[in-house]
Amino acid sequence: MNSLPEGYSYGPWHDGPDPLAPPADLRDALDEIGRDVMAGASPRSALEELLRRGTPRTAGLDELTRRLWQRRSEIQRRHRLDGTLQEVQRLLDEALEAERRDLFPDPDDDARFREAQLDALPPGTAAAVRELAGYDWRSREGRENYEKIRDLLGRELLDSRFEGMKEAMRNAGPEDVERVNRMLADLNDLLAAHAQGREDVPERFAGFMREHGEFFPENPKNVEELIDVLAARAAAAQRMLNSMTPEQRAELAELAQQAFGDPRLAQQLSTLDSQLRALRPGEDWTTSERFRGNDPLGLGEGARAMSDLAELDALAEQLGQSYPGARLEDIDLDALQRQLGPDAGVDARRLSELERELRRQGLFERAPDGSLRLSPKALRRLGETALADVVNALRGKAGSRETESAGAAGEPTGATRPWRFGDMQPWDVSRTVRNSVLRSVSVGGRSVRMDVSDVEVIETEHRSRAAVALLVDTSWSMVQEGRWLPMKRTALALHQLISTRFRADALQLITFGRHAMAVELAELVGLEGAWEQGTNAHHALLLAGRHLRRHPDAQPVILMVTDGEPTAHLEPDGSAVFDYPPQPRTLLKTLSEVDRMAKLGASVTVFRLGDDPRLTAFVDLIARRSGGRVVAPDLDGLGAAVVGDYLRTRKR
Repeated sequence: MNSLPEGYSYGPWHDGPDPLAPPADLRDALDEIGRDVMAGASPRSALEELLRRGTPRTAGLDELTRRLWQRRSEIQRRHRLDGTLQEVQRLLDEALEAERRDLFPDPDDDARFREAQLDALPPGTAAAVRELAGYDWRSREGRENYEKIRDLLGRELLDSRFEGMKEAMRNAGPEDVERVNRMLADLNDLLAAHAQGREDVPERFAGFMREHGEFFPENPKNVEELIDVLAARAAAAQRMLNSMTPEQRAELAELAQQAFGDPRLAQQLSTLDSQLRALRPGEDWTTSERFRGNDPLGLGEGARAMSDLAELDALAEQLGQSYPGARLEDIDLDALQRQLGPDAGVDARRLSELERELRRQGLFERAPDGSLRLSPKALRRLGETALADVVNALRGKAGSRETESAGAAGEPTGATRPWRFGDMQPWDVSRTVRNSVLRSVSVGGRSVRMDVSDVEVIETEHRSRAAVALLVDTSWSMVQEGRWLPMKRTALALHQLISTRFRADALQLITFGRHAMAVELAELVGLEGAWEQGTNAHHALLLAGRHLRRHPDAQPVILMVTDGEPTAHLEPDGSAVFDYPPQPRTLLKTLSEVDRMAKLGASVTVFRLGDDPRLTAFVDLIARRSGGRVVAPDLDGLGAAVVGDYLRTRKR
C-alpha cells in the first residue's frame, strides 16, 4: 500500500463552502414553492417563505435570525460593563493595604502622618486616585499598583477607541505615551482639515498614515474610510457609556484624567469624539443596552460588545429582508461568520445561490399586470412531480400494470425527440448511440459512455384523440376542508400527462364556484381561495359542452371534482342564482345539462370529496343519467383516481 506524500494532509473542508457539495436542488425548492402557490400564496411570498424556512440541508433565514437573537441575548445575560471600575478599585485597595502594611511598624511621626493622609482619602474611587497623584509612596508594591491604575486607564481608554490598543500599550513607557499623544493630536488636526474642506487633505492623510499607520490595522485607503472606522468604534464606546449608571459614568470621566498620569490623553479623546460625532451624525450615539450578567467587561471589551450588538442588529435587518429592494446578496457574510461561525455563512450563501438560480433559470415571469407568477417552465416541472406521484400511486393498485401503459402505443410519425420522464415510447437506438459517441468525443473521452441525455425516443401518434373537460369545484368549502391543494395537484398531473403523452388530446380546465370559468393552468395554479357561496355545476357543464362541440371528432371525456351538491345555476341573462338547500330549478337545469352531455356521447365521472348524504344521492343520479360513475377517493388518492379514470375511459 502506497503511503501519502510528505507534506500533505487530508481533513474536512473549512475554507468557505464545500467545492464538492451538490448544487442547490431547484426541483425540491420549486416543489415547495409550488405547494405554497397552489395553497393560495403568491409566487413572491412563496419564494420568500422558502428562504425563511430553508431546505433540509440549509438553515433558513428564520433559523439564522433566531441564532442571532440568541447570541445577542447571551452577550447581555453574561456580561456587565463595570470591569474597569472594579479593576481600578481592586488595584487601589491592594496599593493602600501594602502602604499601610509598610507604615505600621515604623514609629516615627512621618509614618503616622502618612497613615492620616490615607485615612482622609475621599470615599469615591476616582477621587481617591486623584488625591493620591502627588503622594510619595513608601511601599514599592503600593507604588507599582498605583502606576498599574494609571496604565490600565490609559490602555482601556485607547482600546475603547482603537482596536487592539490594550495589548499594544502593555508596559508602555513615557516615549510610547508621548507617541500616542502625538498621533491623537495629528489625527484631530487631520479631521479638522477635512471638516474645513482643505484641498491638501489627501496629502495630509498619506503623511499621517506613513507616520501612524501602525495604530490602524484596518488600513483605510482614504480619510473617509478612516472616519468610518473611528466613528463606528467611538459610537460603540458612547453607547457603552450610555448603558452605565450616571455614577459609573461620572467615576470614569474623573478617572480618565489620570490615564497614563497625563490629562492630555483624555482631552485629545474628547476632542476626537466631538469631531467624529459632527462628521458622522448618522451613527448611533444615543441608544443604550441593558447588561445583567456577572462577567465584568473593561472599556475596550465593552466597546467590542456594543459593536457586536450593533452588528447583530444590522444582520437581523439584512436577514429580515423587509426593506424595499432587499436581496440576499445584501447579507454581510463576513459579519455573519464572525457572529455565528462559518456554517452560518455557508447557509446564507446557499440561500443566496438558490434565490439567484430560481430567478436566472426563468422559473418566474412577470404577468401583464406586473405581478410575479410561475413560468411555463416551472409549471412543467411541477406537473412532472405531480404526475410522478400519481404514477407511483397507480403502481401500488391492483391492475395498475394495464393502466400505466394504456395509451402509450401508437403509429410512428417518423420523428424522434429527447426522452423525458414518463415517456413510454420505444428508443431510437441508432440516434441514441450516435448521440453518445458525439458527446463522448466532444469532451475528449477515449471510450463511449451512454448518458440519459443521449436517449431519443420514437414519436408516435395515437389513432384516436379525446376532448377532455376537467371541472373542479372552487367553492369555499374546498379551501376550508383542505381540498384546495390536492385539487390543483390533480389538475397539474392530468395536464402534464396529456401534454407529454397524449398531445393530440384537447384538455379544458374549468373552475366553478358561484360562476364557472375556463382557465389556463397557470391561472388555476395561482388561484387564491375566496369566500364565495355557490356550487354552479350547471354553468361548468355548459362550458364543458362548448368545449366538446369544438372537437366533434374526439372522444368526449368529462371529469368533475366536487365536494358539494349544486347550489347555483345560470339564468339566460348570465346571472347566477344561489340558494341553499338547492332549489328544484337548480337541480333540474343541472341534470338537463348532464342529459345533453350524454347525447354527445360523454359520460360524466364524478369524484366525490365528502360524505354528505344529499351530495352522494345527487352525484349517483348524475352518473346513472350520463352512463358515468362515481369515485370517492381520499385526498391523497385524488390525483391517481382522476388520471386513472382518464386513462381507463380513453382506452375504452
